[in-house]
Amino acid sequence: MSSFAGFGLAVLVGLCLCGTARAEGAEFSGLARLQPAQSAVGAEGGGVVLRLGLSQGVPWRVFTLDGPPRLVLDFREMDWSGARAADLVATGRVRGLRMGQIRPGWSRMVADLAAPYPLEEAGLTVDPETGAAALRVRLGRADAARFAAASGRPDSPGWGPVPRADGTPPPTPREADAPLRVMIDPGHGGIDPGAEEGGLTEKALMLVLARELREALLRRGGYEVFLTRDADEFVSLEARVARAHEAAADVFLSLHADALSDARARGASVYTLSDTASDAASAALAERHDRADLLSGVDLSDSDDVVAGVLMDLARTETQPRAEALAGALLEVFRAEDIPVLGRPLRHAGFSVLKAADIPSVLVETGFLSDARDRRNLSDPAWRAGLVAALVAGLERWHAADGARAGLVRQ
Repeated sequence: MSSFAGFGLAVLVGLCLCGTARAEGAEFSGLARLQPAQSAVGAEGGGVVLRLGLSQGVPWRVFTLDGPPRLVLDFREMDWSGARAADLVATGRVRGLRMGQIRPGWSRMVADLAAPYPLEEAGLTVDPETGAAALRVRLGRADAARFAAASGRPDSPGWGPVPRADGTPPPTPREADAPLRVMIDPGHGGIDPGAEEGGLTEKALMLVLARELREALLRRGGYEVFLTRDADEFVSLEARVARAHEAAADVFLSLHADALSDARARGASVYTLSDTASDAASAALAERHDRADLLSGVDLSDSDDVVAGVLMDLARTETQPRAEALAGALLEVFRAEDIPVLGRPLRHAGFSVLKAADIPSVLVETGFLSDARDRRNLSDPAWRAGLVAALVAGLERWHAADGARAGLVRQ
């Protein structure tokens, strides 16, 4: 077992198995499967111990992130089917456990820690006879200063962001009358389900809606349409904006359907970027959406605070008026087509996905899964068809007006 006690950096186990044995001639292939019967998360001494039984060895790494304290385990090619987080956690020192795919071929487990338990030891052994593997991670007694000093996402070769899935080069510049490039962003995905109410998940509903909207725009003609995700996969907030830039998108629409404890919250709303939320509910939603990256183990703290101010200033002076006009056009059509909206449906918050300074961006809360009527509507294909038609009409109304203002507002 390899020991990492006392390291002052985030701990990384790279693409090797740290000196552990393998059966002669055996190679790692296919998906490794978690063996729930041989897996558990429990208390040990003053800290936490995590044990995972795997059907075979795989490349892996482990590190911790602070604010809030989390333990993150990354794997290549891991099958989580049959594993239930609630069955694995046997200590109050771990508040929650999530596992799932973060991108094709890459899997992640995130443990939310009740206190800053620093990483003491991590190792994986492989049975030379069967090829089965056992992973053990031990966290020491809570120590905030030591935890913070050792935490951080490691910059390790082979684990960075993947290139565009289709391998195509970035789009080339276009003529003035070229199709409008629309990036649709289905909120959440993969390890991050978003809101969950009444057997529905925000991530699944928004992916369905995004695909339906893409189909409607393509049938309409005059549009090139991209999705930040087209499967149940985790895409970080930073990557969603990056994909919009890679596609040279002209407009960015992020689709959500959240849940709030306030039972009166119902109907659609449209958000534009602001460094201050327009009300307490908007602030709560912004915290929930942006916290998704933290809870899934993505640490944006190194860049977001520095870049956000510059991006917001640029957005206000150049792109923000166009985004406000887009939000207004969408809401005008929503009202005309009897799409239920909030009492004050135009709202503002500091959502990270709206921070593309050169792309007019809005976030559409299509309804609230915490409201029975909104849940029924979003589950109904016929109702969603009306919502899609309204989104298309609002986008076309905005595009026509934006073209007329092109001489006054720099693209």
